[in-house]
Formats: sequence, C-alpha cells, structure tokens
Amino acid sequence: MTVDAVTNPRPERMDAARNRMKILAAAADIVAARGVEGLAMAEVAAAAGVGVGTLYRRFGDRSGLAYALIDEREREFQAAFIEGPPPLGPGADAPARIRAFLHALVDRTVEQLDLLLMAETASPLARFGGAYDAYHAHLSLLVTRARPGADAPVLADALLAPLAAPLLAHRLRGSRPVTPERVKAALDDLLATFRA
Repeated sequence: MTVDAVTNPRPERMDAARNRMKILAAAADIVAARGVEGLAMAEVAAAAGVGVGTLYRRFGDRSGLAYALIDEREREFQAAFIEGPPPLGPGADAPARIRAFLHALVDRTVEQLDLLLMAETASPLARFGGAYDAYHAHLSLLVTRARPGADAPVLADALLAPLAAPLLAHRLRGSRPVTPERVKAALDDLLATFRA
C-alpha cells in the first residue's frame, strides 16, 4: 500500500487541520457503523460540517479518504514499534519484540480490516511499499538480532505473509473462521524457533 502522499503532508493552516480532524472522525464513525461500503463523500461532508468540495479538494475521492483513515492509525502503530514502550518498542530482547510486533500487527489489521482489504487489493502490488517496507525493515532487523546468520529479509516476508489483509479476512470470515487469538497462537508456534 502506498501512503507516501499522506505520510509527508505539507504544513496545514489551523482551520484546515481542524477540518481534517473533523472529516477523519466523521469518516471513521461512518466506517465503524456501516463498513467501508457506507463511506459516501456527501455523508462524510455533512457529518463533518464541511462542504463536499472541501472533501474532494482535500482527499480527491473515496479511496483517498480511506487511505487517510489508514494513515492516521498507521502513524500511531509505527510510532509504537519504533519508540514506544517495550516489548513492542525498544528495550526488550529481539524475540519478545518480534512477538509483540506480530501480535500488534494482527490487532492493527483486524481493527481496519475492510479499509486495508480495499487498499491491499487496489492493484496487484498494492500491499508492498509504504507501510509494508517499514514492517519489513523492522522485522528484518529484529530477525537478524534474534537469529544471526539467518536470511532475515526472507524470514521477514514469511512472518508478514499470513497477515496480508486478504488472507486474514479469508481466515477470519471464511467457511471455517478462526479468531485473532488463534492467529496469534499460530504465530507464537512459528516464533518458538527463535528461542531455540
């Protein structure tokens, strides 16, 4: 997924920043109540108390608004694993940080599953770049610390693969659904090799 345009925004005027927060809060409420399918630009504008033109100028279209919703949560998540408290943030050993990261990523993905599903399936390689690159670099570093000499980049991909939004949606909502806790337990089984 590419969030580059949203991750490095230009400085905002105070009124524009207020409007942005109102718009994102209204959009998040609509998605929470009706799902991604209910995300209509006119409804978001009305709920936020701004003109529809403001919404289109700011976000372009519905997918731009969805990416902004993803980006808000993504910033919080990345701050947590880069500089937050241990074990997700620095201060714990590498295996504990890998486990905390993967568990937090399950929660983060489940929290915005429909938005991430839309974003990750927008094109064949939509999942890669942006946030995925940050996750991959982080996990590669931790894997290198936990298992010196291991092929850290390939192991990082292997650890991230089961958390792709389409696969996670299939597992959570399929004919034989699993719970997020079961996904975490399976990841813990995989991670047992890092402690060996």
